[in-house]
Amino acid sequence: MRMAGKDDFVPGFVPNHNHGSVDYTGVSDGHVHQCLDVTSPPIQTQDGSHVHYTEGYVVFEDGHYHQYKAYSGPAIPVGNGMHVHYYDFYTTENNGHRHRVRGVDQAAPGTK
Repeated sequence: MRMAGKDDFVPGFVPNHNHGSVDYTGVSDGHVHQCLDVTSPPIQTQDGSHVHYTEGYVVFEDGHYHQYKAYSGPAIPVGNGMHVHYYDFYTTENNGHRHRVRGVDQAAPGTK
């Protein structure tokens, strides 16, 4: 069985893949946190696409951290046999505030 590489065109759905992301939260209470993330394997949806679940912690900053649990949006084909997912969620409240995290994860093989 040949494994798909990061530069290979892969049509359709690729099982057992995940996505990483490196992002920052929105500014709240005068600071941001870095958010380093790796998703779960894909969760197929009834429309033939898939989403990913993720949970974790943002990087400790300003004397505290926040947790998050979220699902991505569906797969978005970006060409060259790859796709990404949009995410938009809020962290838990800590130290009297919470942060919004939104963006696009890193591309992974597959068009669905």
